[in-house]
Amino acid sequence: MTLLKKPTGVLLKHCWRKSVTTWTPLATAFNSPPYKKINFTRNEAGLFCMPELKNHEGFYLLKDNVTNHTEELIQEAISPNRKRKMVQIFDELSDSLCKVADLSEFIRVAHPQSKYAQAAEDACISISGIVEHLNTHKTLFMALSNVAHNGDIVPTTDVDKHVSKLFLFDFEQSGIHLKEEEREKVVRLNDHILQLGQKFMHGAVVPTSFPRSQVPESIRNYFPSEGDQILVSGLYTNSNNGMAREAAYKLYLYPSERQEELLTDLLKCRHALGKICGFQTYAHRALNSSTVESPEMVKEFIDELTRELRPRADADFRIMEEMKRKESGNKNATLAAWDTPYFTSLMKRNALNANANEFLPYFSLGGCMQGLDNLMRSLYGISLQNTEMEPGESWHNDIYKLSVVHEKEGLLGYIYCDFFERNGKPNQDCHFTIQGGKRLSDGSYQLPIVVVMLNLSQPRWTGPTLLTPSRVDNLFHEMGHAMHSMLARTEYQHVTGTRCSTDFAEVPSVLMEYFASDPRVVRTFAKHFQTHKPMSEDMLQRLCASKNLFSASETQLQVFYSALDQIYHGDPSKQGATTTETLKNVQSDYYSLPYVENTAWQLRFSHLVGYGAKYYSYLISKTIASWIWQTYFEENPFNRESGEKYRQEVLAHGGGVPSRQLVANFLKRDLTPQNLAQSLITEIDINNDKIKHMLKVDA
Repeated sequence: MTLLKKPTGVLLKHCWRKSVTTWTPLATAFNSPPYKKINFTRNEAGLFCMPELKNHEGFYLLKDNVTNHTEELIQEAISPNRKRKMVQIFDELSDSLCKVADLSEFIRVAHPQSKYAQAAEDACISISGIVEHLNTHKTLFMALSNVAHNGDIVPTTDVDKHVSKLFLFDFEQSGIHLKEEEREKVVRLNDHILQLGQKFMHGAVVPTSFPRSQVPESIRNYFPSEGDQILVSGLYTNSNNGMAREAAYKLYLYPSERQEELLTDLLKCRHALGKICGFQTYAHRALNSSTVESPEMVKEFIDELTRELRPRADADFRIMEEMKRKESGNKNATLAAWDTPYFTSLMKRNALNANANEFLPYFSLGGCMQGLDNLMRSLYGISLQNTEMEPGESWHNDIYKLSVVHEKEGLLGYIYCDFFERNGKPNQDCHFTIQGGKRLSDGSYQLPIVVVMLNLSQPRWTGPTLLTPSRVDNLFHEMGHAMHSMLARTEYQHVTGTRCSTDFAEVPSVLMEYFASDPRVVRTFAKHFQTHKPMSEDMLQRLCASKNLFSASETQLQVFYSALDQIYHGDPSKQGATTTETLKNVQSDYYSLPYVENTAWQLRFSHLVGYGAKYYSYLISKTIASWIWQTYFEENPFNRESGEKYRQEVLAHGGGVPSRQLVANFLKRDLTPQNLAQSLITEIDINNDKIKHMLKVDA
């Protein structure tokens, strides 16, 4: 029996390898288990090929070097004999600090060895200290302010002036332009806001505990318990028990006096900060230099969207309510806030007409990477080339390195792919900039270096890593960020790639999700990892259409969140006595489903900390991406002319051109609230028509 088992394993391994020979070298590399190569001859190159980082102590050398260079650049900037543009000096200063800070922040969270993580954290703290020193350097600030307001001693371009003003605004965040007493207030407020935010974030995820006796016996077993207390740590949106969903919603979102106090204090401090810094509200401060430019425009946009969305969202909710009545057997059942995620998910599963796992074999990681490569070649004439790393270049043995190469321009930059889960690694999909691109003094270009981080399962010898459809979307999204960095060709790293306004930074990544949802694109790579047989046309069409089910109601929810965030950070006189009272008022204006008494979901809404007054950004980015898709790519997602135009007129500029101007020039229409809202409504209507056809239901 032993003799029979061994060849069987070899045979399986051989068959799998044989089946993937039709993949490209890129796909084959990503479909094969990564392994650590034994180095006999070559010297260690250091992390990211930085010779200083052959060991963890190199972070202390980087810190010392940047400290010395910072002082040199300060002296150059304030010198009466300055020869260079002020913006060039500031960008070199920013570049020097960011190279160490961004690298250190990534290694701090990603490196599996504690000595590297600790050294990187120490470097982060040191850089923060240098930045604090810069933020109080009035002579340096006055030198920049003079140039921004009165012009430089050497000729400058519009881009120079724009970037100089961005540096100046960043400087003013610390209150350096204020009187000393007010500046000290700004420092104290910023510190207090940081502490309040951390406490609120912690409280937002603490489970709610209730006596077992107060929870109906029929659903007690749905929740873990501790002694005589039931613990509720989430909303149980996937539960098919309506009573369990309702109980979880009401218990988990039960108002917390401590969270209410923290959120109220946080909003008060932010408003005070905005006023001291010369803004009408905190929202006005947060939206300075954004795509929409002011809270007034955000309100116009979400109000316009609300008017158009209401009847469409109500239609979605009527379908969900009918589903609830049919499932529960109660013809009088009404839809509630705790039902919508469940019935949205149920509708999508029904629309797919297949188990989600049935899609897995068609989305091998290598196949998806091949699909991305095909798309990049079609749109931009660039290829993603798997590149062997030097010894010591990566922080783990399962990292891939991609060289991004243009067919005529050559190497554009590097993408390190940290795709697989491991102990201690953050459980999030994200994009890290390690080195921003910029034009160097000798005319050459500093190549961008980024890391794309996912949390996929490791490939096995029996088969490659397989992705769910949502994981495919995430991969395309994060690679959208990476390509924004790769294709930017800015003069200054301060505005390269994703270093642009928050409400524009997500546009390239969201646009990539449109490609990942188009049957013509997915068809190029959705092939069975063993047989190479393409996904059936019916499965393909259902998969792509299902992503847009109930899009009106889901968009309305995002509008509601955005409106609440704006009002919380706006005029206090327009708010209620408590944050919950404000929530109730906003919900009645912006959401079709009623507020649930004795709940306070805003006290679990941690995005209020990280995206204060900017939660609308994803909605705006989605809207602009939709508009770009409809205008340039919907007819042909492989159109090279459209791809080149998008690259040259949008991606190449990063944040070097004000984003509102950039988008308006590209779309050849003003970014009015009406135009923005209409692009999203048009998309929703088109998708609803496709879904009705697919499901063969009447309007």
